[in-house]
Amino acid sequence: MTEPAYNLETGACPDLSGMTIDEMETFFHSMGQEKYRAAQVMRWIHQGLAVSYDPMTNLSKKLREELASTAGIGRPTVIETLESKDGVKKFLFGLVDGSKIESVYIPNEDHDTLCVSTQVGCAMGCKICRTAEMGFVRNLTSGEIVGQLLELRRQVPGSSITNVVFMGMGEPLANFDNTVRAINIMTNPNGPQISWRRLTVSTSGLAPRIIEFGKTVRIKLAISLNAVTDETRSLIMPINTKYPLGELIEALRHYPLPKRDRITIEYVLIKGFNDSDADARRLVKLLNPIRAKVNLIPFNDELSTEFKTPEPERVAAFQDILMSKSLIAIIRKSRGRDILAACGQLASENRRAC
Repeated sequence: MTEPAYNLETGACPDLSGMTIDEMETFFHSMGQEKYRAAQVMRWIHQGLAVSYDPMTNLSKKLREELASTAGIGRPTVIETLESKDGVKKFLFGLVDGSKIESVYIPNEDHDTLCVSTQVGCAMGCKICRTAEMGFVRNLTSGEIVGQLLELRRQVPGSSITNVVFMGMGEPLANFDNTVRAINIMTNPNGPQISWRRLTVSTSGLAPRIIEFGKTVRIKLAISLNAVTDETRSLIMPINTKYPLGELIEALRHYPLPKRDRITIEYVLIKGFNDSDADARRLVKLLNPIRAKVNLIPFNDELSTEFKTPEPERVAAFQDILMSKSLIAIIRKSRGRDILAACGQLASENRRAC
C-alpha cells in the first residue's frame, strides 16, 4: 500500500489533487462525511479545475470552510512560457519548495498531447538527455505530476489535452508509487478522464519494475533503448550496466501486454554511433521475441559537442531495413527544438545538493 499524498509546504496537510478516489473517500470518512463527497470534490478539482473550495456550491459552507483549514489543492506555478515556431509550448513550473520542472504542450490537428515530468532532475545519467546534467533532486508527488495537466488545461484555453506522455524530466519507474497514483487519478472517471490508451509511460529500462508496473496499472509502455549491444548502450545509458539488454528484453517478453497492443521502442539515432545498417539488423533480431513498434528519433544535437544528428538519408535507410523485416518503424519528427522542448532537451536550473 502506498503512502498518502501530502502537500510538501504544509507537511501533514493533505493535497487533495494528489489523492486517488479511494484515498479521498478515506479522507472524507475520517472527517465524518459521506464517501460520495470524494467524487464530488474530485470532479471539481480535476474537471472543474477548481483551485479553492469556494466554487464547490454542492458542498455546505461549513464543509467548505472545514476543508479550507485542513486540506489543500496543490498546483504548480507557471514561471515562464516559451512558444516554438511550430506551436509547441514549454512551461517552466515552480513547486512549493522552490524546485522547478518543465512540461511540454504539443498541439495536433485532432488532439493535444502533454509531456509531464515525474522527478526534479534524474539519477539515470543518460548522456543523450539534458535532464541528466541536473542530477537527482527529488521525486514529484502524485499531486505535482497531475497538477501539470490541470494547470496546463487552465493555461491553454480551448486546448484538448487527451494524450499524456510521461517522457519529461525524470525516470517514472524510479518514482513508482507516485507515478502509479497519478495514473490512477488521471484515468478515473471522476478525474481528468485520460484514457489508458492515450497515456504512455517511458522508462530507461528498470527491468525488475517493468513487469510489476504492468500488473499494477494499464498504460502504453515505451522503452528508451537507443542501442543494440551492451557495450554501446552502456556508453550512453549507465542503467544498462545494472540491467543489461538481455535482462531488459526478458522483462519485456513477460510484460502483460494487452491484445493487439505493442511496446514502443524509442531509438535515438546518433551519427556514426548506432545508425549503421548492421545496427538496424541487430535491432530487428533483438526485438524478435516481443510485439514492438519502433520510434526512430534523430538526435537533437543543439547542445551537444559529443554526438551529432545523422543525415536524413541515413535515417531513412535505417527505417527501410526495419520495415523490410516487417518491423513497424516510424521516424518521429522532433518538435519544439528551437525552445529546447524536444526529446532529451528538458532541464531546469535546479541542481543536486552537494
